[in-house]
Amino acid sequence: MNNIVAIVGRPNVGKSTLFNRLIQRREAIVDSVSGVTRDRNYGKSEWNGKEFSVIDTGGYVRGSDDVFEGEIRKQVELAIDEADVIIFVVDVEEGITPMDDIVARLLRKVKKPVLLAVNKVDNAMREKDAIEFYNLGLGDYYTFASISGSGTGDLLDAVIEAFPVKPEPTQEEIALPRFAVVGRPNAGKSSFINALIGKERFMVTDIAGTTRDAIDTKFDRFGFEFNLVDTAGIRRKAKVKEDLEFYSVMRSVRAIEHADICILIIDATRGFEGQDQSIFWLAEKNRKGVVILVNKWDLVEKETMSTRDYEAKIREELMPFTDVPILFVSALTKQRLLKALEATVQVYENRQQRIATSKFNEYMLKVIEAYPPPATKGKYVKIKYCMQLPTKTPQFVFFANMPQYVKEPYKRYLENKIRENWDLSGVPIDIYIREK
Repeated sequence: MNNIVAIVGRPNVGKSTLFNRLIQRREAIVDSVSGVTRDRNYGKSEWNGKEFSVIDTGGYVRGSDDVFEGEIRKQVELAIDEADVIIFVVDVEEGITPMDDIVARLLRKVKKPVLLAVNKVDNAMREKDAIEFYNLGLGDYYTFASISGSGTGDLLDAVIEAFPVKPEPTQEEIALPRFAVVGRPNAGKSSFINALIGKERFMVTDIAGTTRDAIDTKFDRFGFEFNLVDTAGIRRKAKVKEDLEFYSVMRSVRAIEHADICILIIDATRGFEGQDQSIFWLAEKNRKGVVILVNKWDLVEKETMSTRDYEAKIREELMPFTDVPILFVSALTKQRLLKALEATVQVYENRQQRIATSKFNEYMLKVIEAYPPPATKGKYVKIKYCMQLPTKTPQFVFFANMPQYVKEPYKRYLENKIRENWDLSGVPIDIYIREK
């Protein structure tokens, strides 16, 4: 389970620069996939072999001065709820401002580790100026300059040290697959879980965002056994529309990282919106299996939009990762709920499957022979051997004489051929071309 680090502070102190610096090391590798919508508020970072997620609660401060306080408070509260460690960024050029005081006042009450990071310290004079930040009452501070990166090493060492020690999961927890129910507010996540479990475990109202905490529910009925995670009901923190988008995606982060398969519930009456897509790409980026359930199907006028048109429309939005099961359900009337469970369990099994190297080579080498990688600059790429890597999610490696000439479209062709022959529906797969 990943630790989460939140970066807070008033606008324009360099939070996002620090955020970019933290995630840039891996950004290039993780997103060598085309069409990954980069979410500017969430990324993964790694330091001294420890991986963690970073949330930039940046610049969610709008409006006039009196609104500032409320906005900052919301932003800091979100970070306090979600994160394991909080980095509070201040600016040495401007010293302590009233806004910094407001944030510090909130952070002093927090039981979690708070690291005070003084930005823009790039010479000895400014080192002296930084002393005034002891007045914030948050103890020692770390000086750094996010533009040049000096001092970020010490800050990261402190971050890693401050992570809470998490208990190792028990054997039973490891054995049971974890399914997370994610989606935008009021899409019917809790109704879906209540319908499955058969008891009213969650408050269900028409008001968006009534679920409060991530609750794990062990499910053992109809011959299925797994853990259900509700997404800490992507909670509605603000009435402001933009913020709702931001918060709901942030709320899903933890649930998605925690799960094996994400059940993305979308509201049939609203369609597949930007927020649903953000959550979908978040799951895809984390290499989790995905099942899409179109809920409230009983409310849609059937003549206008048959399931086929609706499904085609969703798949168009999902390009290039379209091999995802899409089911039309109704949590209220319990229509097709068991089918949805079967599909989810099937995706879980697809994600676990191992393909024998001999069979894989036998099929794939014929495919490659029929349509070899296009020649570049008169050089022919030959692929002679391939195999599945022993990883948690399906990853395949192809050994070629000149891997640098195998481009993205050809990798997609290979992926499509793998999907044609083996059932990997709902599972993102990685393809690597290596030198033989």
